[in-house]
Amino acid sequence: MWLLLAFVSAALLGFYDASKKSALKDNAVLPVLFLNTLFSTLIFSPFIIDSIVGSGWFSGTVADASPFAGHEETGSLLHAHVLVIIKSVIVLTSWIFGYFGLKHLPITIVGPINATRPVLVLIGAMLVFGERLNWCQWVGVILSMISLFLLSRSSKKESVDFSHNKWILFVAVAAIVGAVSGLYDKYIMTELGPMFVQGWYNFYQMILMCIIVGILWYPHRKKTTAFRWSWAIPLISIFISAADFSYLTALNQQDSMISVVSLIRRSSVIVSFFCGVIIFHEKNLKAKALDLLLILIGMLFIYFGSRG
Repeated sequence: MWLLLAFVSAALLGFYDASKKSALKDNAVLPVLFLNTLFSTLIFSPFIIDSIVGSGWFSGTVADASPFAGHEETGSLLHAHVLVIIKSVIVLTSWIFGYFGLKHLPITIVGPINATRPVLVLIGAMLVFGERLNWCQWVGVILSMISLFLLSRSSKKESVDFSHNKWILFVAVAAIVGAVSGLYDKYIMTELGPMFVQGWYNFYQMILMCIIVGILWYPHRKKTTAFRWSWAIPLISIFISAADFSYLTALNQQDSMISVVSLIRRSSVIVSFFCGVIIFHEKNLKAKALDLLLILIGMLFIYFGSRG
């Protein structure tokens, strides 16, 4: 079941990336990110309110937002919230770097870079959680690495030099912090319920973004890129909320492997790639298609290697 949820999350992430790219076109990054956290908080607010007032409408269901839903209570409510606040800081850091990078780079470049993020998760999972991959899964990892090397070469045709482009650095930082987030997710999901984590971390992110926008963007808004409304903005929240819920629910299952889930989620590049072709009319597609093909084959190896 957790494998299916991981693939569902991957497809939704592809549409999430396309929505971000559309919303960020000629737009201010920080207010777009703030609205994303606001709408995501609103989506999960009914479940959070239910857990606070104790009405029990969603008790025992997948929408149960009590802290230790599905787990034996191992800590205090304060401990649970501290864990989620830490997650909020980690994810928001990755998002800020990722949003700025995506705004200034083609999605057909950003997608494959993000698709290699699970390799970092893999290393961490092996060191921290003792996870081990079989030969079939290792083939998928190697193919992902080859695709990144090829992408770095083909991207030069679009004047994007991996070694001298600061937006590539932004995407790389987002990927590294995102890998840390994946490992942290595996840790906290052994204690906390998925709906509690997702509902509250969106809320804490919204509070943090209020502060960041108020200090860094609003006082200087007339001197920087102007903010404009786009209907792609609420779509960002819808797709990431559904994707993260599928992801956290997958990790909440005892037999799930964060290294495999993280790798499968990066197959979202398939969806984002086609969105880059159809919606954004990006170029240099032949070389990028090879990268995409390698990632797709790698995901198939990972899938069949995980079925046993």
